Amino acid sequence: MRTSLPKHNTPRTRAISWRARVVLFGLFLIAVAVVFTTNRLLTDRFTENTRNRAELRLVLYSGNLLSELRQNAIVPQLLARDPALISALNTQDYAQSTQRLLSFLEEIGAASLMLLDKDGRAVATTERNRLGENHKQAAYYVDALRSRDTVFKVLQDEAGQYNFTYSRRIDTQNGVLGVIVVAVDLRKYERAWAGISDAVMVTDSEGRIILATEPRWRGLTEGEALAREPASSAIQRAIQATSDWTALPADAYVRGEAVMRVEGRVAFRGWRIASFTTYAAVRDKVNGYLALEIMGFAILLALAFYFLNRKAALRVALFQRESAELRALNARLQREIAERQRVQENLAQAEQTLQQSSKLAVLGEMSAAVSHELNQPLAAMKTYLAGARMLLTRNRPDEALTSFQRIDDLIERMGAITKQLKSYARQSGDTFSPVNMGDAVASALAMMEPQLRQRKITITRTLPDQPVMIMGDRVRVEQVIINLLRNAIDATETVPDAGIDILLAAGETAVLTVRDNGHGIGDFKNLFEPFYTTKQPGDGVGLGLAISSGIVNDLGGRLVARNAPDGGAVFEVQLPILPEETRAAE
Repeated sequence: MRTSLPKHNTPRTRAISWRARVVLFGLFLIAVAVVFTTNRLLTDRFTENTRNRAELRLVLYSGNLLSELRQNAIVPQLLARDPALISALNTQDYAQSTQRLLSFLEEIGAASLMLLDKDGRAVATTERNRLGENHKQAAYYVDALRSRDTVFKVLQDEAGQYNFTYSRRIDTQNGVLGVIVVAVDLRKYERAWAGISDAVMVTDSEGRIILATEPRWRGLTEGEALAREPASSAIQRAIQATSDWTALPADAYVRGEAVMRVEGRVAFRGWRIASFTTYAAVRDKVNGYLALEIMGFAILLALAFYFLNRKAALRVALFQRESAELRALNARLQREIAERQRVQENLAQAEQTLQQSSKLAVLGEMSAAVSHELNQPLAAMKTYLAGARMLLTRNRPDEALTSFQRIDDLIERMGAITKQLKSYARQSGDTFSPVNMGDAVASALAMMEPQLRQRKITITRTLPDQPVMIMGDRVRVEQVIINLLRNAIDATETVPDAGIDILLAAGETAVLTVRDNGHGIGDFKNLFEPFYTTKQPGDGVGLGLAISSGIVNDLGGRLVARNAPDGGAVFEVQLPILPEETRAAE
């Protein structure tokens, strides 16, 4: 009687079983390689993204600090010329001084304001509990008395916190009357940073920490702070469960934990800002993708086992159990992904809030710009009104009507200036038109006629015979020329034989050169920065060249400056010339 081997023991069955094992083993090797490669690529990618976001946050943080400091830097100079405060110091009647400082506080946005008399006693302050204190030994008082400019000080109090103050002395022809002290509130940024980043700190030029989300860091160097206290409790959770997956490049270590360190520069007295971010967010994102990949390969393996061993009930039950676990894992991953998305939305909302705060800080600069640009028309109107009054008293009404017509033109120009100044706050889509540079020069000289009459200044104009046409806004072009002429007039104030040369040339570009024989340019680095000026207090706010540079850049040109070899300053406005075919089309 013939007997046969069981079906599963035949050579064919054994060959299929061997091939199935090879296929499963190959699939397992592919899964390991894919997971390993994906882990390395995603880790590098998400680490770079996290670093970029940290760098962007540092740019926003440093911009907010710089904006707050610059906004408060001009306050002592303005308050030092306040008539009410000067009168109170002269008469020693301070009954209304504190109330006046309180009225300024909300508008300025400073932490506090304090008025000191010449003996260093606080005679008026927005913090009433400090009224009567003696600050004669304070550094901001002593240095303000020694300097004619505004003095900035960073002082640490008994509680370990740093106070940031601007101070400036108040003096008249009779001598020094007192000192005005403005405290800058930078601690509000510490509170804002604490809710966004793991840890942020700001160091001065000596490497000392003056602002930090961790209070224990203040007054220490970065090395001392990291050795003393971790940047945040979140750092203690950085890469522990998944440290075997890959070796992330650590920028710094806080109590043995790897953190990402990003550093930036604050353009103020050598300050620097740094943040420490854990790799937990990177690891969570990578683990999410890896879990999805592992789940996919697990499903493939489960399906392979199912089709190869569908007759084995035990293996079917095992597959079902594994599927249930994978579904639970998928649900947990979905919840984690949803939570991560909510966190990212909150972060984006916070960053938008910071951007809005930065925009609001620009309003202070725009108000100063409006005052600066309306100064020239107002001065000219005053001169024309005086001339018209004199002509009317001499019974010359026809000539007086000419002055009134010029005043009407100036009013229209002031309206055009206020309309086009909106472009400083946002980039507008104004329509440009062809502008004759020669006509713009003539109009600017007519605008400056009252100032030129008061001084003996030799004006030399060199203009080509043919019109030099550009595409732009004539009011803004004249505004640039007026600012350059006014700077030239101020620069030649102390020169015996004052002279200004105006040269207009046309080639590949239109080049307008304004040269004076004054004292020249001393500081090229800050020449086009807002609020930078070498004039005496009250003569200007340092916005003319900054505004002119912005206008020329909007027109697609360049504004450059240099010193002449034989003395004096030279400013060149380079603008794209209007092609002949475009001019004909217009």
